[in-house]
Amino acid sequence: MSLATLDLPRTAAPVAPAPEPTLTPAPAPAQPKTRIRAVPEGTEARGFVLYVGVDELKAAEAGTDLGALVEQLKALTAQLVPTAETYAAVALAPQGVGGRDVDVVRLALQDPAALARHRQDASVPAEPQRKPGVVVDLSRKRVTLDDENAQLTYKEFELLQYLVLREGRTIDRAELISSLWAAGDDDIPNERTIDVHVRRLRSKLGVYEDIVRTVRGVGYRFDRHADVSIRHTSTPSPDVF
Repeated sequence: MSLATLDLPRTAAPVAPAPEPTLTPAPAPAQPKTRIRAVPEGTEARGFVLYVGVDELKAAEAGTDLGALVEQLKALTAQLVPTAETYAAVALAPQGVGGRDVDVVRLALQDPAALARHRQDASVPAEPQRKPGVVVDLSRKRVTLDDENAQLTYKEFELLQYLVLREGRTIDRAELISSLWAAGDDDIPNERTIDVHVRRLRSKLGVYEDIVRTVRGVGYRFDRHADVSIRHTSTPSPDVF
């Protein structure tokens, strides 16, 4: 007998309440794979090099040595990536070579960027070292030219000093004679022979002779250059400690 032939009054079957819809969280968008900046398109990173700039003495002062550092770094790598392969190389350099340790290591291990910079630096000619120039020491009455004493006579120094103390002013020959030679001197020059004294002074100044400038038809003037310094009597002597 089927349920359709049962003589029973028909009643509406209770309707179960519809379940509330559940919200399924949307899948998070896939994060783009971070690309190492130094890896160009069409290539892939297969490893890296970590340059460590530390010499044996610095390692010893820190209570370790280079071998122990290498082993600890290899152990850390194996802990993080057990399948990683490692290889360590020690950079050797001549004793006493200058420069930062890490730069020396990069150059010794043929780092391309370090080699390129080294070639660039080598192609730039070094600037010649500037010499000390002229020092007119009025307190000690001497002149040095590139740290060498100029062998000036007393009168030659007095002549230079007179011009220096009147820097920028042209001094005529008559003033030089009357100011630097006393009336009773045997070798008082005239306005012609004063040129001989000036010429001898300039010859002893060598390449700096043009600090004593000839003003044609008038006299002489001291011209200070960038490589000329004056030590006045109030300047402390460099020999005093």
